[in-house]
Amino acid sequence: MKELIEYIAKSLVDKPESVAVNEVAGEKTTVLELRVAQEDIGKVIGRDGRTARAMRTILNAAGTKLGKRCVLEILE
Repeated sequence: MKELIEYIAKSLVDKPESVAVNEVAGEKTTVLELRVAQEDIGKVIGRDGRTARAMRTILNAAGTKLGKRCVLEILE
């Protein structure tokens, strides 16, 4: 899951070296914390949050396949 979000985020931003994903695993839920450069945060969120919503949808679909609930948090 971590690699999936990292790959998507690096494809979207201007500074891919500043992308960092931290995975906090629980019993049923996994929280993925995404950090990008300040100037790239708009690219990751997208207009009206569409890009972030799409990333969360992909993450939920992949998590369902593994039987886990996944949550994406975009940190500043």
